[in-house]
Amino acid sequence: MAVGGVLVLGSVAAQTVSNEAARPALERQEIRAQLMPQRYTTVAAEIGAKVSRLPIPEGGAFKSGQTLVSFDCTLQQAQLRKAEVEVQGAEQTYRSNQRLAELNSVGQLDLELSRTAVAKAQADLAATRALLAKCGVAAPFAGRVAEQKVREQQFVQPGQALLDIIDDSVLELEFLVPSRWLAWIKVGGTFSIQIDETGKTYPARFLRIGARVDPVSQSVKVAAAVTSRFPELVAGMSGRVLITPPQ
Repeated sequence: MAVGGVLVLGSVAAQTVSNEAARPALERQEIRAQLMPQRYTTVAAEIGAKVSRLPIPEGGAFKSGQTLVSFDCTLQQAQLRKAEVEVQGAEQTYRSNQRLAELNSVGQLDLELSRTAVAKAQADLAATRALLAKCGVAAPFAGRVAEQKVREQQFVQPGQALLDIIDDSVLELEFLVPSRWLAWIKVGGTFSIQIDETGKTYPARFLRIGARVDPVSQSVKVAAAVTSRFPELVAGMSGRVLITPPQ
């Protein structure tokens, strides 16, 4: 009887170990996540010019459409005035040729050439205005300056990075969960995250659930967001995801 009891206990223990081993590795370890800004980008120069002003310091907040970088565009402004004068001259020439054409004092070819000259001058003016519009870089969204990559009075080339900016109005989380959790996690579902840097716990909710399961790790990527605005939270902080799977 004792032997039978030992055999039963050994069978139960073996079954417990087997069940534990069958669980995905991710389910047996701590789930970590990092706070990320809702949107972020690197602002780059579209023209070659000298930086005249950087009105928003690192860490400073800005509104959508606010100027982040101003360039010294003295040359472009002079080119604009030149293009405007050329348009005026071409239009005057065309009007004069129209009057002469009515008197049969100018050929049709000269009239058409003067008309073409007006169109070309107007196109050059539009191109110069478009170039001048790039003398200031406007914020594509409201947010904060994460890093200044240039300084005032520095000459930059087209395509050169100027600023890293983020929209931290909503802090998002991306992390992996066991694929078997797909049976119960839903978009809009709530959980908590404990942030290492503050030592506090914050409410969060699921925003998106990945469309593909990793067959090796048996995991799926999910995205979530902290549901309220907490001034002490900063992008880059990390912590432990607190989720209790249902029984």
